[in-house]
Amino acid sequence: MPRPSGTPVTEHAYISHLSKDKKLQKIIKGPLEVRTKRKNFPLRLIGAIMSQQLSTKVADVIYARFLALYDNKEPTPQQVAATDPSRLRAIGLSNAKVSYVQNVANFVIAQKLTDARLHKMDDEAVILCLTQIKGVGRWTVEMLLMFHLHREDVFSVDDLGIQQAMARLYKLDIGDKKAFREQLKTISAKWSPYRTHACRYLWQWKDQ
Repeated sequence: MPRPSGTPVTEHAYISHLSKDKKLQKIIKGPLEVRTKRKNFPLRLIGAIMSQQLSTKVADVIYARFLALYDNKEPTPQQVAATDPSRLRAIGLSNAKVSYVQNVANFVIAQKLTDARLHKMDDEAVILCLTQIKGVGRWTVEMLLMFHLHREDVFSVDDLGIQQAMARLYKLDIGDKKAFREQLKTISAKWSPYRTHACRYLWQWKDQ
């Protein structure tokens, strides 16, 4: 939504900071929606795995079917680990995704990981910890950091939406993949310590 006239851009520190980038400033139309903090990080990770390479609509359908297996309540890692793989395949998950989903549950149980423990770790420590799980890549953990742990300074250089939006906004040549990635990192470095907010503006702009 456009910002009401007369509302100062500096009402949010991240808007003031990101607006220093004149190209990014063009797509900043006001404060971002405040996201509510949610517990049960293993389930957020599982949801991210389920949604990989799927449209949002299809991913939402599969996730709803997943919750239906547990009477539409959020399952514990123990419940997910104990679920027969055939039941997970029946909701539309591939064999690989069934394995990855249960890998998350088993890892969390074995490591006794909790939301509180993750909140105490810095970003790179969270990434190093969770990418030990087969099927969980850096991108998946970056999404967890942004949208579950509410870290403000995460930049996901491998996110296709971010790449497409920045290529368009900054008129970048995507021919040389290595050089393109370095350009993205250089541009995004100026957004720190609010790179998560910049990513959200880019996604929002691309979707519109």
